Amino acid sequence: MTILNAKNLTKTFGKKMALSQIDLDIERGRVIGLLGPNGSGKSTFIKLATGLLVPTHGEIMIDGAAPGVRSKSQTSYLAERTYLNNWMRVNEIIAFFDDFYPDFNRIKAQHMLKDLDINSYDRLKTMSKGTKEKVQLILVMSRSAELYLLDEPIGGVDPAARDYILNTIIANYKENASVIISTHLIADVEQILDEVVFIANGTITLQSSVDEIRDTYHQSLDGLFREVFKC
Repeated sequence: MTILNAKNLTKTFGKKMALSQIDLDIERGRVIGLLGPNGSGKSTFIKLATGLLVPTHGEIMIDGAAPGVRSKSQTSYLAERTYLNNWMRVNEIIAFFDDFYPDFNRIKAQHMLKDLDINSYDRLKTMSKGTKEKVQLILVMSRSAELYLLDEPIGGVDPAARDYILNTIIANYKENASVIISTHLIADVEQILDEVVFIANGTITLQSSVDEIRDTYHQSLDGLFREVFKC
């Protein structure tokens, strides 16, 4: 059963083609890597799934409906850039999310803050960029959503915290939910992915399970990514 379906999905910004005729089905209960170099269309796709952008042509559906009020209650979105107000304390943000989202688990959030040694009374403006991103990820993964859309969840954090963050992602989503992780740090996320979507210049160049890639290409996902994208 699919949680996300895109058909002929196209997005342009003026004369610039960001996505071109994307056809994609995402099944429930999967961790999917949306992989490609910077500027390939990853963030545009995720913003279309959240409803922050609307398609120029084609459609994208979340659980059978276009992004809207219903889908916002089903999806949990981690933006590429921190959107939280700098003047707020972490405990104030936790309280805000707890009031706003019926599926928010405040106890889970507090446990993760403790594990990452983040003081809930600290204001965001006193934190490093990486710590702010950890707070944002905690908020996102403390929801019991059906689809998690994570745009570069480990891009700004130190390597020592990446394993914990990836384990946090895996340990905190429901069995029938799906997670889409947009990243270019392939080696770091390869271990947790069920399948991958390679995207380049706004088009999908490969969709496959990670096991099929290893069997077919006889190399790691990171190795194939470097070969395909020459990086």
